[in-house]
Amino acid sequence: MAEISVDGAEPIRVLVVDDQELFRRGLTMLLAVESGIEVIGEAGDGVEGTTLATTTAPDVVLLDIRMPKRSGIEACRAIKEAVPSAKIIMLTVSDEEADLYEAVKSGAAGYLLKDSSIDEVAQAVRVVADGQSLISPSMAVKLIDEFKQMSRPERDPVPGLRLTERELEVLRLVAKGMNNREIARQLFISENTVKNHVRNILEKLQLHSRMEAVMYAVKEKLLDLP
Repeated sequence: MAEISVDGAEPIRVLVVDDQELFRRGLTMLLAVESGIEVIGEAGDGVEGTTLATTTAPDVVLLDIRMPKRSGIEACRAIKEAVPSAKIIMLTVSDEEADLYEAVKSGAAGYLLKDSSIDEVAQAVRVVADGQSLISPSMAVKLIDEFKQMSRPERDPVPGLRLTERELEVLRLVAKGMNNREIARQLFISENTVKNHVRNILEKLQLHSRMEAVMYAVKEKLLDLP
């Protein structure tokens, strides 16, 4: 029977995809006892994970970046195409920049190392399920550096994709790592209004995640990072 959280909300439905059975089973068992989280399935490779995600439509997918048959990056793209509403957290032993950038470009909403505590993983699930992005501080620094390198001053923003001043304000605060609540306080608006602005930004730029939106914005000189 699906667990109902204390506030009466439906639990966050999670799918775990990892080729290491011991790690996958352990993570599944630990998440199963977390309040407000329901593990609806597990898979041992990228192909099986994509199929299972398509049939179960989970809220959050915990996805290993290196797997047989179909890599985590490839599975991430396939899952986002089949189930756009699914939020994907990449779990990996690697903090290589190439993996990080590919994960962001593929639509991942979070990126955590496998040595993260179960509390950190559970918190990541809750954060991305709420429509926010999550990344470890050390990798955030690398990502910001990549944003700067990708910036091309000579190129103008694509016509028709320009954001409103308020949307640019929201995007600048997202780039600083603020969550929806912090942005709402900073701009003296409601969290729902922030969510609406973020959704509009993604729709205008035809992107999948907050991190990807920031990457695109810096690349196209829509905003400048310090």
